Amino acid sequence: MRKITVTAACLAFASIGPVSAADPGTKLKNAQTVDRSTLHVQVILDHLGFSPGMLDGRAGKSLTAALKGFQENRGLKVTGEIDKATLWALHPYRAWRPTRTLALTADTLAGPFTYPFPKDPQQQAKLLALGYSSPMEKLAEMFHTTPAVLVALNNPETRLEPGTMVTFPNALPLSRAYDAKLPADWRKTLNDLNVSADQPEGAKVVVDKSDEVLRVLDKDGKLVGQFQATMGSTHDPLPVGTWKIQGASYNPPFHYNPDLFWDAKDSAKAARLPPGPNGPVGVIWLDLSKPHYGIHGTPEPSTVGRAESHGCIRLSNWDAARLSLMVKPGTPAVFQE
Repeated sequence: MRKITVTAACLAFASIGPVSAADPGTKLKNAQTVDRSTLHVQVILDHLGFSPGMLDGRAGKSLTAALKGFQENRGLKVTGEIDKATLWALHPYRAWRPTRTLALTADTLAGPFTYPFPKDPQQQAKLLALGYSSPMEKLAEMFHTTPAVLVALNNPETRLEPGTMVTFPNALPLSRAYDAKLPADWRKTLNDLNVSADQPEGAKVVVDKSDEVLRVLDKDGKLVGQFQATMGSTHDPLPVGTWKIQGASYNPPFHYNPDLFWDAKDSAKAARLPPGPNGPVGVIWLDLSKPHYGIHGTPEPSTVGRAESHGCIRLSNWDAARLSLMVKPGTPAVFQE
């Protein structure tokens, strides 16, 4: 299994058009159109902590859920629609434009990248890191979007090399003044994922199976953050009850134990997988008081809220990272249906 580390020197041969997250050598076939008005609403909600999922300029259940959360927070009628009252409440934040055009740097384009990416845990365990498969996948996750959206926002001939100007959804944070007590590599991850250092303090987390969201409440019970989530499955249902967040593991390795996975092959063996954004738990693990359960990131942000998990709570890497700044050890986590 070969591992490809992409440096600035070889990035000159890549362009936005022929690069996809799944295969750096294959064209993205269905580059979508991006409705800028919808994208503008998504960007504002993302900045305010009501995650609309991918910043893609498209309506859908993730945007509907985010609108409902924002409307509840503002004391509006909860419709899940971009109605007049909601637009008026969003109006003060209109300066957060839907897109930003930025110059690529060697750091934003730096790997290591792994392609092809092995599915077998035993093969993954042999890698140094479970990194992104391509520069496009990294750039998309940095700006809370998809490679297809980057194609839609830019000239397909745009070169992926330092100094090139590229248009992105405006996920840039309001602050990068991260707590100096946090590990340096974690502060870099927060910076790379454009997670703002300024976050409200959460007193309780509520995970609701009925609407597939994780809600963060403050000490007064007010909703101050909401994230689309994947939670449980038929084989591994959501563990209903009240638990506690015990702590965070940043950029964690993953200890694969086939005994804990109903779909593991009979021949599967335990393995220690290296850390990386494309690891099974993404960039962070928030440990819960229920053994073997946690709230964590994901290697596939587009599937959040649209797939099943092995019982844990899965968020996009950027939302999981943001949540970690809102909670602390001992924060209760209520799981309900």
